[in-house]
Amino acid sequence: MANNRRARRDYAVEETYEAGLVLSGSEVKSMRAGRVSLDEAYAKVENGEVWLHGMHIAPYAPSSFHGHEPGRPRKLLLHRKEIDRLLGLTALAGFTLVPLSMYFSPRGYAKLELAVAKGRTKFDKRRKLIEEDDARRAREAMKRR
Repeated sequence: MANNRRARRDYAVEETYEAGLVLSGSEVKSMRAGRVSLDEAYAKVENGEVWLHGMHIAPYAPSSFHGHEPGRPRKLLLHRKEIDRLLGLTALAGFTLVPLSMYFSPRGYAKLELAVAKGRTKFDKRRKLIEEDDARRAREAMKRR
């Protein structure tokens, strides 16, 4: 549904988790309409809970006067062991929680793919792009054979 394409370029992903989202009705309607942005989003462990900050969900126009605030922090639903693991990993220097994608499960629940990642330097980003380009050229050469 919504992808954070910059995340895999700017960060080296170590682990991924699937988390549920606590949303209001108008947020779900707006997300189903595809009006979600994960570009500036990040997650934090606060008081034993994981919160998603910076995800923008545009207001749903047909909703009643009880709409939602587009940039409010949203709670993520994870198991206690997962939260404890995330807290331990983010306490280490350089690790951060980055959302990779948001989608709806087959049962209709809103899910978020959350990554424990380490930021890349400019040099690392360039090297990754070169490696991807070389791999793409190799695949194309194999197809032509």
